[in-house]
Amino acid sequence: MKIINISIAIVKDNSEQFLIALRASDVHQGGKWEFPGGKVETNESPDEAMLRELYEEVGLTATDYQLFEKLFFDYGDKQLNLHFYLVSKYTGQATAKEDQPIKWVCKEELQQYDFPEANQSVINKL
Repeated sequence: MKIINISIAIVKDNSEQFLIALRASDVHQGGKWEFPGGKVETNESPDEAMLRELYEEVGLTATDYQLFEKLFFDYGDKQLNLHFYLVSKYTGQATAKEDQPIKWVCKEELQQYDFPEANQSVINKL
């Protein structure tokens, strides 16, 4: 089974809220909430993928970020290398560029949303 590299942006605004989006129902882990992100393309570094995906999905450009967590997760049908970046500064206004519902929630509210299992340890760490 091929391991898929995924880069994820955990965007935190000045009021300590985090940007989340609802995954489309027709994709892996569909109907669950997520932080913006996606697959690392050929000849792309994980941080370049995070920057690209963040802009493509919600129109933000990260200007200050750091690797927050890197982990491997096996869903049985997919194996993922996940790179989570904490984005503390950005430019732009968050918009749903892929028509997905998005919202800003405080750290304590993250536990109330149904995220993919691979995200749970990162949410706990936040």
